[in-house]
Amino acid sequence: MATKSIDIITLGCSKNLVDTERLMGRLEALGYKCHHDPELPKAPVAIVNTCGFIGDAKEESINTILQFAERKTQGKLQKLYVMGCLSERYLKELEDEIPEVDGWYGKFNYEGILTAIEPTEACPSGITRRHLTTPRHYAYLKISEGCNRFCSYCAIPLITGRHTSSPIEEIVDEVQWLAQNGVKELNVIAQDLSSYGLDIYGSHRLPELVDKIADIKDIEWIRLHYAYPADFPEQLLDVMARRSNVCKYLDLAVQHSTDHMLSLMRRHITTAEQDALIERIREKVPGICIRTTLMVGHPGETEQDFEELKSWVKKMRFDRLGTFAYSDEEGTYANKHYKDDVPDEVKQRRLSEIMDIQQRISEEMTAQKIGQIVRVIIDRQDGDYYIGRTEFDSPEVDQEVLINKKDNGELRLGEFYTVKITNTEAFDLYATLC
Repeated sequence: MATKSIDIITLGCSKNLVDTERLMGRLEALGYKCHHDPELPKAPVAIVNTCGFIGDAKEESINTILQFAERKTQGKLQKLYVMGCLSERYLKELEDEIPEVDGWYGKFNYEGILTAIEPTEACPSGITRRHLTTPRHYAYLKISEGCNRFCSYCAIPLITGRHTSSPIEEIVDEVQWLAQNGVKELNVIAQDLSSYGLDIYGSHRLPELVDKIADIKDIEWIRLHYAYPADFPEQLLDVMARRSNVCKYLDLAVQHSTDHMLSLMRRHITTAEQDALIERIREKVPGICIRTTLMVGHPGETEQDFEELKSWVKKMRFDRLGTFAYSDEEGTYANKHYKDDVPDEVKQRRLSEIMDIQQRISEEMTAQKIGQIVRVIIDRQDGDYYIGRTEFDSPEVDQEVLINKKDNGELRLGEFYTVKITNTEAFDLYATLC
């Protein structure tokens, strides 16, 4: 190959991004220069890491593959490979439908891609580290893969398989390497944080893992994503309350609020149990920011269910809330056993109503922050502003703090500053240096 350059496009969640970073590390160990660029490729070889979670994500993945396939047909691309969740799930169908792709690989088949690209080479011995594509000061830390929950609507277990934890010592080693390379903020991710350790240790080990990570020098923020409410390891709350570098932030996807819907969704928890857990979280970790996700339009969701959900959202006043409309995914329990009986227009109406409620809540809660003194980390510059985040804000999905360059002098990206909130909008804060 004349130029050892590869363009890798990542679609979907941050767990996919970690997979891409690991593949990039392997390729670079073979002498390739890898680009992580959302634009069309300029390299002779492209790899698309796909998402196959719901309909919109699958459509985006297919469209992206077709864009690259067209470039290959035009002679602007030599080789095109596809990996990830979509090809893990629909390998045979995709091979037949898009013959321009030179190779289809599942979510974890790094070796297959490496062999296809460099068949006569072997990856150098020893540990091959990820190539970080995030800003230098933060990284995602994937501690497990897969899920054993089998919620009615979710195709994740069909794609990624059963829940598999990474050993504590491997994770600690990775965090030490990340810290040595300038990472100050860890966003801990998994499909199901709550189950960490059960498969390899026979017990919940997330509290112990977080405690060990918190001991590592120069890791200043640790933020936790995608915990499951049922069988939640509540000892984690003691760690969060005790360790100053564990952010008062928890991503806890609840999906719904009524016993009827929680049962249909196979969520393994009741309304009373879920509400009690949220109350204990807030009691044991004062000031915690809870991010959650809801689903509307699941088969069997009645208008009464939805009205109760709206009332519940108003009562719970979550700091961060996202909503999805149900997508009928082949192979899931809901697809096999339920009728998709909520019309699309009703799903979209319900989604809009929930988000309107949440926007009002967010505006009220955000306005209350005016005058507060907070610590922020600076991610980037944008026009006249430095853009930062507080410990209550995860990259790319939560609120940002805008600091005017003209009034606050020069700030360094990746550094922490103490600021005072001076003004707010629904989803953003404005601040000045203290």
